[in-house]
Parts: sequence; C-alpha cells; structure tokens
Amino acid sequence: MPPTESGLRPPRPLGVVVIAAVVALEALELAAAALWLGIGSFFQPPQSLASSVFLVVLTLALATGLAAVSVNAYRGFRWTRSAAFVWQLLMVALAMPALFGGAVPVGVLLLLPALAGIYYLFTPRVVAFSLRTGGEHPVL
Repeated sequence: MPPTESGLRPPRPLGVVVIAAVVALEALELAAAALWLGIGSFFQPPQSLASSVFLVVLTLALATGLAAVSVNAYRGFRWTRSAAFVWQLLMVALAMPALFGGAVPVGVLLLLPALAGIYYLFTPRVVAFSLRTGGEHPVL
C-alpha cells in the first residue's frame, strides 16, 4: 500500500496476518507430512520407490509454494490472494468428507482455518492492502 500523506505506511490489517498465519501453518503441516512420508519409506519398503520419491518431492514442492504464498501475502502482494483462496477451497473439500465420515475433530481442524482464511481474503481492508499502486514492485 502506498505511504500516506505523513509518509508512513498504513498498519497491516489483522486479516492479512490471519491469512499469512493460516497458510504458513498449512505449509508447515505439509512439510511435516513430507518428512513423515520420507521417513516411512525407509521403515516400510514402498511397492514403487519412484512413486514414493515423487510423492515426497511433490509434497515438499507444495509446502514450499505455500510458504511463498504466506510470506508474500504478509508483504501485501495481490497474486497471493488467488493462490490462498484456491488452497483454502481445497482444504474445505478435504474437510467435508472428514466431517461427514465420522472424523469430526479432524474435519473441524481442517474447516475452521480455511473458512477464516476465505473470510479475510474478501474483507475490504485486506483487498485494499493487497492492491498496492506504488512502492518497489507495482506490477506484482
């Protein structure tokens, strides 16, 4: 967001912090899942080593991408809103079968952060913060 008349940047909205925190926690969870998958490949031999390695690499790549979305959402880049929105929709899609399949605590843990993220993505202050017109990277 451009500086105000006094030369100071306006404060970062709470919604930006919530979105960045939710996506960062999801990135950490994915990194932990990749570590779990990698360690599990050593103790339980997979049927296909190539598919096991691919799954670990894919999970790490996704965790890295989410971490980049989290950091850049905190900085206020507008492209992160669409990436965060798509990921939160995927989290809702994962939460629904868990909720209706009997794993209610897991479903709630997946659903509530995703709904908070989706809510804050469309609040006017977050949208205004992410639509910067000046600064060092006006295109992003």
